[in-house]
Order: sequence, then C-alpha cells, then structure tokens
Amino acid sequence: MNDFTYINPTKIEFGKDKENNIGEYLATSGIKKVLFLYGTGSIKKSGLYERVINSLNKNNIEFVELAGVVSNPLLGKVKEGILLSRKHGVEAILGVGGGSVVDSAKAIAAGVAYDGDVWDFFINKAQIAKALPVFTIMTLSAAASEMNGNSVVMNENTQQKYSIASVLLNPVISVINPELMKTVGSDYLAYSAVDIIAHSIEVYFTATTHPAFNSRIVESIIKTVMETTEVLLKNPDDYDARAEFAWVAIQALNGLTPAGTAGGSFPNHLIEHSLSALYNVAHGAGLSIVIPAWMKWYKDKNSAQFQRFSREIFNSSNVDEGIEKLEAWFAKIGSPVSLEDANIPRSAISALASNAYETAKVWGMSEMYTQETIEEILQKA
Repeated sequence: MNDFTYINPTKIEFGKDKENNIGEYLATSGIKKVLFLYGTGSIKKSGLYERVINSLNKNNIEFVELAGVVSNPLLGKVKEGILLSRKHGVEAILGVGGGSVVDSAKAIAAGVAYDGDVWDFFINKAQIAKALPVFTIMTLSAAASEMNGNSVVMNENTQQKYSIASVLLNPVISVINPELMKTVGSDYLAYSAVDIIAHSIEVYFTATTHPAFNSRIVESIIKTVMETTEVLLKNPDDYDARAEFAWVAIQALNGLTPAGTAGGSFPNHLIEHSLSALYNVAHGAGLSIVIPAWMKWYKDKNSAQFQRFSREIFNSSNVDEGIEKLEAWFAKIGSPVSLEDANIPRSAISALASNAYETAKVWGMSEMYTQETIEEILQKA
C-alpha cells in the first residue's frame, strides 16, 4: 500500500424528506443568498422545486434561479451561471438534480472566484485557488459528484469534454433522499449503474499498486450495483434497493477506493468523453460501449487482476468469459454495447480517436493512448 492523504469534507444528509431542510442547512452554514441551479424542469413536475423554494423562503435565503442544465453539461450554461452569480452577489451555489447539474454548479463555483476564463481550469492553464461553496440535492445517483470535487463539462464550441478536480469543489452538504430518484427511467438507471461500475474498475484494472482491501471494496460495490439494479428494474419503488444504490454510487468515486493505490488512470472515461462530445451519447451508455472493448484490448497487461475480476464477480476462472458476462449484463439491463447500438457508424472511429487523443494529451495519457491505439480499441466496439 502506498502513502496517501485522504480528506473528504462533504457532509451527507441521507434520508427521507431531508430536502425540506435545505434552507436550514444553508442558514446554519452562514449562507444568505444562492444561485439555485437545476435541469430542464423535472423537479417542477415532481414537486421538489416547490419544496426547495419553501425551505429557502422559510429560512430567509435569497436565491437567483438558473434552469436548463442538460445531460452532457455545457460550458455556455456554466458561463451564464458565472455571470448571473456575479451580478447578484450570491454566496453559494445550490445544485438540485443529477451529476450534470452538480458538475455545472462546481464549475460555476470555481469560475465566479476566477478573473479569467473558467475553461482555463479544464485545459490546465490555471489552477483552482478558491471557489464558492456548493450545496446539492440529488435526484439521480451515478457520478458521485455529491461527495467529490470533480466536474466534467462539454465545450460546445470546440467539442471537447474535459474535467477538473479540486477538494475546494467538494460540496459542503449533499442531500440524498432515495425517494427523489424513483422517477428515474429504466434507461438512465442502467446508464447510472454502468457509470458506477466504470468508476470502480478504472483504477482496479490500471493501478500498478492495488491492495487486496481496495479490490474487495471495488468488488463489493460492483456486486451491490448489479444486485440493486436488477431489483429496481423490476420494482422502481423498492426504497431499500434505491437507498443502497444511492449510497454505493458515492463510494465508487469519493476517494475511498483509490486510497493507497498507485499508477491508476481512467482510460474508459477518456475514450467515452469523445462519444458524448461528438454524438451526445449519455455518459453511461457510452461507457457500456467502451468498457468491454477496452477490457479486450487491455486484459493481458494485468492478467492477474482480470482473473480476479472474473472469479469474484462472475465465479469464472476464464478472463474472456468474465468480460463477456459483463458485456452481456450491460445488454441485459438495456445499455448499448456497440457503436452500432448507439447509431455511431464505423466510419466515425477516426474522428472519435482524434478527439480522444486530444483529451489524452491534456490528461497526460497520450504516450499509452495514441490515436492509433484508441482507434484499435474502438474497432473492438
């Protein structure tokens, strides 16, 4: 096990009706005015919007609204939020929605406190030195944005989907009420499950040092995700399954699983971001296409860990069978497993690889993931 520093300053408020306390949580934190950020309107249909407004008013929290965050969050909306936040002098960002809303909230929080272009952070031109505090109410579990400092945003002008990370962007308080997630459709439940598994296996397979304890945590996460997903596909109202799904999603990317590891990377996310950027594929859907293809390409580079995965997850001693069973499970829950499934033509592979290679350069992974290598992986999809 390698040396490490682990810190997670986010407070989780988990349970039924806790969204009704958001005004109290903000007031207790000394916040008097927020940017209230949300998506395309589902929180109004569910009644969550009204409950949030009532709680803010009850606790004398002023707010400015910004709606319209989409599934692959856009830089333009982030910049709109930055300008709005500065104009009204907000003290914090309140994101109510899924990972895209929270990612946007974090980028806005960083951008408000920076004199330059917020995109500078995403291309490593500047480092985040300060940010407004972020608070969240989650309506979908997948990205673990509610308990990490990561943010992924799409630059619609350059078709680049890049990320930032800073502990300064960790939410101060995240509210997780599994009941708010009952309206998530079967398609996005499946995509969420894939995303959680992707967060779990990236370092699991690529790390040069990966303690057995960390492997056991990852395997537990994957098994729990698979079990609860199948329960929820049959019965979306199962609160206990929904609660376990929501809690395990956080553990996959809150800094716990990579602590003490070394040499890990996120190649599946690297490649998938180009599918999202060029074809607006839902992130989890893109990952279920990329992961089996990448595993087939990478398996011999860490055969012992692939054997372990097949044995522990699918009770098989055969690496190829383990990969095939994971791919079959993705298909079983309704997530695409090929470019064709997502209506992406084979002729697009070169452009996808070129786009992904630019990301590889920004992420410091271009030596291993050349454009030719990425094309080779995508050919397997």
